[in-house]
Amino acid sequence: MTFDLQYNSERTKLIIPEYGRHIQQLVNHCVELPTQEERNTMAKAIIDVMGNLQPHLRDVPDFKHKLWDQLHIMSDFKLDVESPYEQPSKEELREKPKSLPYPKSASKYRFYGTNIQTMIDIVLTWEEGEKKEALVYTIANHMKKCYLNWNKDNVDDEVIFQHLFELSDAKIDYRGKEDELVDTKSLLRSRGAAQGKKKQTNNKHNKNRKK
Repeated sequence: MTFDLQYNSERTKLIIPEYGRHIQQLVNHCVELPTQEERNTMAKAIIDVMGNLQPHLRDVPDFKHKLWDQLHIMSDFKLDVESPYEQPSKEELREKPKSLPYPKSASKYRFYGTNIQTMIDIVLTWEEGEKKEALVYTIANHMKKCYLNWNKDNVDDEVIFQHLFELSDAKIDYRGKEDELVDTKSLLRSRGAAQGKKKQTNNKHNKNRKK
């Protein structure tokens, strides 16, 4: 007995493999139909089948538009039909996206995170007064808390104010001020209480799952 087997490696490469070879063959056949009326009818039928094969696209905005774009791509942009949407071009498909700028981190003090730098940039736009000073101390206390998450031993307030001075490009100088930040023990105690509460919640969820 002899078998006439055809391997995928011997077949033409699928443009969008997710739809399978049968859909690709239907698209190829649709391209070769002689009249536009026949092509329009078959193209709409192919779109319906493609929608059934990709049900997750129904949750995507303008999913019909996406299906029509894929139909044109699978036809190598040779399909001449009356599409309800503008036909894409090869140039648009091959166009490279614009490179995104690399996110800037908070200088060498990465343990503070980018939100601290954003808060510092915002407070610099405020007018001088009690509100600005209160926000600066709030930022400094949060910086101290972040520092203790990175270094559990201790941290002097002057270190925090020095870092704040550097991160603000020397525009916020609270070095040598008599006012003190929140006590280290209080910050560590509040962090421990939060972690203990989170642990209790996780244990409760685990017990409920076992039940």
